[in-house]
Amino acid sequence: MALFKEIVTKAVIGKGKKYFKNNYKITTNDQPTTVLGCWVINHKFKGYKSGDKIGVDGSFDVNIWYSYDNDSKTTVVNQKIEYNDLFNVKIKENADLSAETDIIVRTLSQPNCLGVNILDNKQISFDIEKELGVEIVGETKVKIAIEEDEEPWEEIDDEVTDEDLEEINKVDENYIQ
Repeated sequence: MALFKEIVTKAVIGKGKKYFKNNYKITTNDQPTTVLGCWVINHKFKGYKSGDKIGVDGSFDVNIWYSYDNDSKTTVVNQKIEYNDLFNVKIKENADLSAETDIIVRTLSQPNCLGVNILDNKQISFDIEKELGVEIVGETKVKIAIEEDEEPWEEIDDEVTDEDLEEINKVDENYIQ
């Protein structure tokens, strides 16, 4: 009959990922003629528990380079976008979300501009996609089987042969002369 012991350790008790695609608008000082580029920088985020869900607060900066005045001038407009996303992360069996847990959020796909459209009234509409992954790390128990019988010790032989002993005995005692 095997004996069992329980080890309490930290492990991933829940894990999930979610894809987001959102549309935003930005107002410019001039009526844009052509959008020349759009890039997203400074992505920052932090995860937290919110009841039975996991929340992620984050932000990133969007910079849009555009031409105006019939493509004769260019400028860049920027906007900081803040977001709050909620996740329904599936918790593994026998895990307790009410206990102290650590929330680890990773960017699986950085925010990226998918498309840009020029609107009337000095506005630009753009789509941003991102994918976030969430891991919940908490205490869990691992049950292991214990064997009472200790493995026997192996005998270590020095394996010195008769030839090795003869070679040792052949040492010239007058080697210094």
